[in-house]
Amino acid sequence: MTNNLTWQEFEKVEMRVGTILTATNFPEARNPSYILTIDFGEFGIKKTSAQVTSLYSTENLIGKQIIATINFPKKQIANIQSECLVMGAVGENKEVTLLSTDKPIKNGLRIG
Repeated sequence: MTNNLTWQEFEKVEMRVGTILTATNFPEARNPSYILTIDFGEFGIKKTSAQVTSLYSTENLIGKQIIATINFPKKQIANIQSECLVMGAVGENKEVTLLSTDKPIKNGLRIG
């Protein structure tokens, strides 16, 4: 491994638990995507785009607790401002499996 982070660099990444409130199709995106609205508790409700359409329907995303990075700069994706980056494992065919909690926990808790 050649790109080792220091502990101080890792501590700057704000990975938090959030619950997906809404998931809608995002036809304006270049690649098949959903627009997600996610509740991060005391850190607010944030919107993002996620390319997770091959493994998830909009219906089975609602209420799912996921992990996202909330301190990247906002990014324009088609006609929305992405406010967080949902974390997932990218498979061989570029399908994304969302990182999630195995038990319900408080929104906004930090991943460390």
